[in-house]
Formats: sequence, C-alpha cells, structure tokens
Amino acid sequence: MRSASTLVYGPAPYNEGMDPLRIASVQFENASGDKRANLETIREITAQAAAAGAQVVAFHECSITGYTFARRLSREQLRALAEPIPEGESVETLIQIAREFNVAILAGLFEKDEQGRLYKPQICVDGSGVIAKHRKLHPFINPNLLPGDRYTVFDLYGWRCGILICYDNNIVENVRATALLGAQIIFMPHVTMCTPSTRPGAGFVDPELWKNRVHDPSALRSEFLGSKARAWLMKWLPSRAYDNAAYVVFSNPIGMDDDQLKNGCSMILDPFGEVIAECSKLDNDFCIGECSEDKLTLAGGYRYSQARRPELYRDVIGQEHKSHQQVVWMKGDSASE
Repeated sequence: MRSASTLVYGPAPYNEGMDPLRIASVQFENASGDKRANLETIREITAQAAAAGAQVVAFHECSITGYTFARRLSREQLRALAEPIPEGESVETLIQIAREFNVAILAGLFEKDEQGRLYKPQICVDGSGVIAKHRKLHPFINPNLLPGDRYTVFDLYGWRCGILICYDNNIVENVRATALLGAQIIFMPHVTMCTPSTRPGAGFVDPELWKNRVHDPSALRSEFLGSKARAWLMKWLPSRAYDNAAYVVFSNPIGMDDDQLKNGCSMILDPFGEVIAECSKLDNDFCIGECSEDKLTLAGGYRYSQARRPELYRDVIGQEHKSHQQVVWMKGDSASE
C-alpha cells in the first residue's frame, strides 16, 4: 500500500490550482457473501460511470462481501470470508477493474491481518494498487470485528480525501477531525436507513414493496423518502458537509441486504451542504457530481473553521470518556463467538 494512505497530522493547506474532479456515487443491490457476483456488478457499474465521465467511483460499505448477513457469522465463518489487504483476491480484482477503466474505485469488504484479527475497511484503489485503507472506527455488525485506531486522509487526483464508514459519521468529532487533517472530500460509505430506532418514524420497510416496485413504485418511493429513510438522512448529512466546508460522497445500497430492505439515496453534497447529485432509480444506479476548488473557501464552514478557538475546548473535547455504542435494531441479535 502506498504511503499516501498513512495518517497525516495537522491541518493540510489547500492545494492551489486543483482541477475539477468528477465523482460517481453508486447504489446497488448486493448479494450476501457472494464476492464474485458483487465484483461483477461493481465492474458493470464502473464501466457505465467511467463512460459517463467519472474519474472516481464510490461504492457502499461492504459492497464486495455484503453486510447485514454478517451479524450471524461465527468468528471462523467471518475469517473465511475476510481477505488480507492488499494481497487478497477481491482486492486484486478491484485493482484490475480500476486499471481497465482508468478510474479510482472505493469499495468495502472484511479484512483479516497476519495475526488473524478481523476488521471492516473501505479501500481506495486505482490501476496501480491500493491508495488508501480505512478501518471502521465504530464497527458493530459482528462482535469479532476490531475497531480501527486512526483517521485516514490521502491524496487523489490532486485533492485531499478522507474516508469515514457509516456509524463513524454519526460521531461529529470524527468528521471534524478528518476535515482538520486536510480532507476536502470525505467519502462516507454506508449501509443505513430503514431500521428501527428510538427516533419517531423509524422502522423497517416491508420487503414486499420492493418485490412489487414495478407495479406500485409510489408506495415504495413514499417509504424511501419518508422518516424511515431519506427524511432522517437529511437531518444530519448536509450539516457534516456545511460545518466542515467539505464535499461529502454518500454511498448506500438499494434493495435487499440479507433480510433488510435498503433505500439507496446515494448522493454527493457540496461544501454548502447542497445536494449536487443524487440517485433516483428504484434500482441499481449512480450519480455524478463535480467537485470544484472555489467552493472550498467560499463556503461558510471554511470561515467558521478559521475562527476556531481550540484553547476554549481542547480539554473539554479531550477529557476521559468510555465509549458506549448501542445499535437499537441489533439488540439480542449477535453472532456466536
């Protein structure tokens, strides 16, 4: 793996004269545990996105392996599914796809290291190899997964980029820290929405609506846009972009992920918190947004970040705290050891 994926300490200055960057954010229905099928879908969509002018193609969390089904896997089953990085077969295939279409690709899988420890990373590759790897800081889908221990900021086509995976983005400090480390674009791969929660309106979406989407798309779209899904997303996702003056690339699956229906809504937001591209199909889809340098410093979040006074809250933010992570829909649904 290239040194560009290592942690960078301290805010990085904005590069000058950066060329606009065209990024595709993807949604697709993945197959649980079928890496070959998922990689073939990734190849097909990458070909389409590259033909449409994308330079970077971003897929969702665990897009190579599938995600929700892993909550029932034992340690040995998860280890059999996981791969080393960068030597794994799926990683090599992803690099080949990137080389074939001359793009960078972000996708996710399960990882095992030389000691057999298990992680859940998102990787960025191009035709020459792995550019970056981010291990999820707040994994929960399987108790055998270890959390990552660092932020990930790297260079891509002259832009400074970061990765935060799903729940990582719900802790606002993670997004701020990634931005302070210089990230101008933050890739946010997810498998989210359409699950029960303590917030009003949350819940599963009936899989029958997905099966009947051709004959009754309005019923499904109503659920996908409502409080179980997009309406909740828009309560917080734009603020992550706005507060940090960063482009946000949100990628999420659509269709059945194991026994849960997901709504897609993959999108790209600019540093003003505005949605500049969004998938709209009730099917596999991608959208392309263009990142331009001027918005990075015109956005209010840039001015606010310059006005920070760390001496006021350095000790407050850094005080001792024991992390307690609770996912409501996971109660009583854990993998065997």
